[in-house]
Amino acid sequence: MADQSLSTPAVRYDPAWRRRIADGQKPAIAAIDLQHFYGQGELKKQVLFDNNLEIYPGEIIIMTGPSGSGKTTLLTLIGTLRRAQQGELHVLDRPLHAATNADLLSLRREIGFIFQAHNLFDSLTATQNVRMALELADPNGKKSEQTALARELLQAVGLEHRVNHKPKQLSGGQKQRVAIARGLVHRPRLVLADEPTAALDEQSGRTVVELLRRMAKEEQVTILIVTHDNRILDVADRIVNLVDGRIRSDVLVQEAAIVSQMLLKCDVFKHMTPRGLAEMADNLKSEVFAAHQRVIREGESGDKFYLIRTGSVAVKRGPQESQIATLKSGDFFGEMALLTGEPRNASVDTLEETTLYSLSQEQFQKAIAEQASFETEIRTSLFDRQ
Repeated sequence: MADQSLSTPAVRYDPAWRRRIADGQKPAIAAIDLQHFYGQGELKKQVLFDNNLEIYPGEIIIMTGPSGSGKTTLLTLIGTLRRAQQGELHVLDRPLHAATNADLLSLRREIGFIFQAHNLFDSLTATQNVRMALELADPNGKKSEQTALARELLQAVGLEHRVNHKPKQLSGGQKQRVAIARGLVHRPRLVLADEPTAALDEQSGRTVVELLRRMAKEEQVTILIVTHDNRILDVADRIVNLVDGRIRSDVLVQEAAIVSQMLLKCDVFKHMTPRGLAEMADNLKSEVFAAHQRVIREGESGDKFYLIRTGSVAVKRGPQESQIATLKSGDFFGEMALLTGEPRNASVDTLEETTLYSLSQEQFQKAIAEQASFETEIRTSLFDRQ
């Protein structure tokens, strides 16, 4: 096989890939070997382990994981509510691991916080609770302008008829929307949200996430959401899974969906479940080839399955290497040698710079076995109904 200029996880987040398309953007959040502990002496317990994470302006990241996995701890470190103990943490161009208290205070004015606990002042109306965020960010601002902005945000989250109500006159979901408006009203560069839609019905939750989506795309606001709410996963550019204090996976959602649809075109995978396809996509490796490079050679043993993400290849066979087919984006090759155990029955050369997603023989066989198990389970289930 020809030397690849790049080999990285395909749908898992690749910081090197992101930097190439970021037009010189710096990450809004960059964690390097970040660790955190609670307690002292014999009671000291590590809760975050060697985490590395980059998030760029305009990205919406959803962080998932079991309770107690460290999600909220990571959120509070990024939000300057706790000090980073080991490793590096950069937020909005500030190195938090080396920041003074004055630095942290200045940074907090550029962050919007949305917590599960509403933390509203019972003596203040919805407008006054929201306006307080503006007063803290700009103590010298005009009250009339701040009031107008507060009511504008309350209207954006569907509370235009509750602007003068106090918390005791609001439902749990309405209080949550007031807290969301308060976290967004000062137009922060970074939004940190802990279960922002947990108390909301489907319509209210959709209103909120669409507001967040607009802020991300139109104003390049960076948004990090910790949630267990499966209803809002579609808003995410990436889904980061944290388990036992470690980032277990970091998946580009749109790319995973595209790759899953490509895989379904292959008869070998057409009966796989969406979950199985997503897991298989996460195991793909991205390999970039220059034009006119050989990918596989006829007669060699097969060790990979290939999916063409971009570019095109020529399939050649026989001593004269006659071209028998041209494959393009979304096409695939290499599965027959893995299925039969026979040598490769053709050679494949790139016709232009081409990005291929490859699956190792081990992962290919695992996917086949899991699909067979699923089909058996379905058949057994249908039989048992007779």
